[in-house]
Amino acid sequence: MQEFTESPQGLHLMAKPIGPLCNLDCSYCFYLEKENLFPARERFRMPDPVLRSYVQRYIAAQTTPEVEFTWQGGEPTLMGLDFFERAVAYQREFAGDRAIRNTLQTNGTLLDDTWCEFLARERFLVGLSLDGPREVHDLYRPDKQGRSSFDDVMGGLACMKRHGVEFNVLVTVARDVAKYPLEIYRFMKESGVRHLQFNPVVERAPRPQEIRFGLSHAIPPKLSRHGQSETDPASAVTAQSVEPEAYGDFLIAIFDEWVRNDVGRVHVMNFEWALASWCQVPAGVCLFSPRCGKAAIVEHNGDVYSCDHFMYPQYKLGNIQHDDPVAMMTSPAQQAFGLAKEESLPDYCRKCDYRFACHGECPKNRFMVTPDGEPGLNYLCAGYKKYFRHATQYMNAMAKLLSHGLPASAIMQAFRGPLIIPLD
Repeated sequence: MQEFTESPQGLHLMAKPIGPLCNLDCSYCFYLEKENLFPARERFRMPDPVLRSYVQRYIAAQTTPEVEFTWQGGEPTLMGLDFFERAVAYQREFAGDRAIRNTLQTNGTLLDDTWCEFLARERFLVGLSLDGPREVHDLYRPDKQGRSSFDDVMGGLACMKRHGVEFNVLVTVARDVAKYPLEIYRFMKESGVRHLQFNPVVERAPRPQEIRFGLSHAIPPKLSRHGQSETDPASAVTAQSVEPEAYGDFLIAIFDEWVRNDVGRVHVMNFEWALASWCQVPAGVCLFSPRCGKAAIVEHNGDVYSCDHFMYPQYKLGNIQHDDPVAMMTSPAQQAFGLAKEESLPDYCRKCDYRFACHGECPKNRFMVTPDGEPGLNYLCAGYKKYFRHATQYMNAMAKLLSHGLPASAIMQAFRGPLIIPLD
């Protein structure tokens, strides 16, 4: 569900046991079409030897008392409950004295009482993909037959709530979704959602050579340590991609309602990431870290790639069945991949007042040119600047409150009467 949080040792492998397969046909999904990059008769199911190797090697690579496993797709519940029961059994076999934590990103359509009993018993944190009320959710998230998926998703949400499954919701902000910020936010609160994340859709339209491979989204440019030469600022985005300032306006509309009414009650990760930056706390998410490369993915066949958004042959690091995770994540290729995010940052970004909160965001979105003609500007820059500029006074106030041992939620008092914040 969420972008990766970084462990102290900086090693996180997310598994995609069903590869790109899904029972929905979301028009903005960048991962479904990766099926075309595999052999025609590929069986997209993680076999038991790969699962066992992944669990054993991943645990062995960690030095922390808790190990987090992240399961994504495609739609990982298509693997069936027995797969995850085996995964948990292997985790117990190899955990030793380490605690195990599992997170699962799902569209929720297949969740029933049996699934939710398991998820609650094993203490899975579930990320549910839900874009808003029916008329918004159904804009981009039909099933394979073109039918609405809304009722099935809401049924999964209700089932999780009945069984006490810990969950949060991922809203994917595509172009038309961005038109309904308050409708979405209020719907989530009315539905009992208290942890939210808003992910923008940004996908470049394919170029002729990519269309030949059956792709409807462009392959991200090859990163290099000074790597803007391979960006393509002329590349258009897909019709589903959110417009930059519209994304900023979307965040601002929700932020204004949240900061007045819901701080400490509804946890919007986008706002909490920003507040952490204003508190001078290192970013806990790869998007806004100075460097990336600390989180990789394990495909269904065991292949390990640098990043979820760079699952292409030039970013393959090895295979979990015969390569050591630590060696792959500390390899020169992966180190260069992570460092390129920082070293390729344009001067325009280096001088930006909000660099501390953004750091150029995700490299996959850096395909625009700066006002002075330097390549490597993030497509969403205008939106982020608008949002950060608007939120600054509130972020400063909340950071000041926290620095004096007061809750950030105290800022809501400022909208109801005098708020006294210590000056030093």
